Amino acid sequence: MTDIPKEGKLTRFLDFTQLIDMASECVGGKVLFATDDFFAPAENLIKSDSPSFKEHEYTEFGKWMDGWETRRKRIPGHDWCVIQLGIQGIIRGVDVDISYFSGSYAPRMSIQAANLNEENVPAIPPREAKTGAAATPEEFEAISELNSDSWDYLVPMSELKPGDPDSSHNYFFVNSQQRWTHIRLNIFPDGGIARLRVYGTGQRDWTSSDSKEPVDLVAIAFGGVCVGFSNAHFGHPNNMIGVGQPKSMADGWETARRLDRPPVLESDENGLLQIPGSEWAVFRLAHPGVITQIEIDTRYYIGNSPDSCQVDGCVLTTQEEEDMVRNQWILPAHKWKPLLPVTKLSPDQNHVLDSLTLELQDVITHARLTITPDGGVSRLRLRGYPSSICLLRPLREKPTLKFSLKPSFRANL
Repeated sequence: MTDIPKEGKLTRFLDFTQLIDMASECVGGKVLFATDDFFAPAENLIKSDSPSFKEHEYTEFGKWMDGWETRRKRIPGHDWCVIQLGIQGIIRGVDVDISYFSGSYAPRMSIQAANLNEENVPAIPPREAKTGAAATPEEFEAISELNSDSWDYLVPMSELKPGDPDSSHNYFFVNSQQRWTHIRLNIFPDGGIARLRVYGTGQRDWTSSDSKEPVDLVAIAFGGVCVGFSNAHFGHPNNMIGVGQPKSMADGWETARRLDRPPVLESDENGLLQIPGSEWAVFRLAHPGVITQIEIDTRYYIGNSPDSCQVDGCVLTTQEEEDMVRNQWILPAHKWKPLLPVTKLSPDQNHVLDSLTLELQDVITHARLTITPDGGVSRLRLRGYPSSICLLRPLREKPTLKFSLKPSFRANL
């Protein structure tokens, strides 16, 4: 994540830099092809960390750079690379970061994209991170089967502009509702780019879901997203619904310490701290459904985990969600359904808990995690079953198939 917002700033749907980087290596993004990797390999584009600069470091081919940098082109054409997204879905915007490439950045770029079926993707020879080389004729022949030069344009040819040497971000909004699996980055004619961030939301093919097994309905890879929060001083709530296991304390949601804590803390007979304040994050589920199991992981949060938490759910239309964002999620109490009562949490531990949902008709579209008084949570998983309540969503957001749950499933829950 970049430009982490501080206390009181709500995530709006179009603040795309707070969405997941769908191309990042940490979610499975992969470079399939690059025309040239002379000074620095294209794999650097999708590194999860920010670019760095080593003033006095050189390789046998030239200055060491933390990004993708091609040679000065002396033949017709331009350079380009193809990236397979780690998370497939809707792209909301991109960040073309040319930090530290002050005298060698690519002056122009464009981005194309395609939605490819795995069965129809030809075998592409695996790449090795390399420098001092261009693509071989065999690599050009293999990638030509993708016909990437005819893919749809998400960003037309656009100029790149340098800012500060160590912070030169070029943001481009993408106006597309389609699902994408691959992108092609074109640079004109050559040069360097430090990082490419492809921000968006995942989109799962719900028609292929196995309705017998619960699925994480809030997973960012499937389309879950944080739509509001009270505080994100050290880490954004979207981190909690990220891909895979948490990697460190930086890979979670962590708030600042609340300043309204009592000078001396006390607890009740159940061991819960008696503190008036709390922090919260609200999520739109990837698919409306019924939550049957809740997982709250405080891994890596040893001295800063919350004392307790609770989870509630509600049903909102798109218009109601937009109204709630404007009203900073001041939602009438009766709208929320309790999914998890106030529950004591332990530090550095994964808690797997049953939802309070007793009937499979208790469908929700949004969930709210509340922690008391503050602290960090590394992962939130809300497992359950998708529902045909998706009719509440606009047509462009509906899955192509409705879902219903058979009565026979109830005996197994």
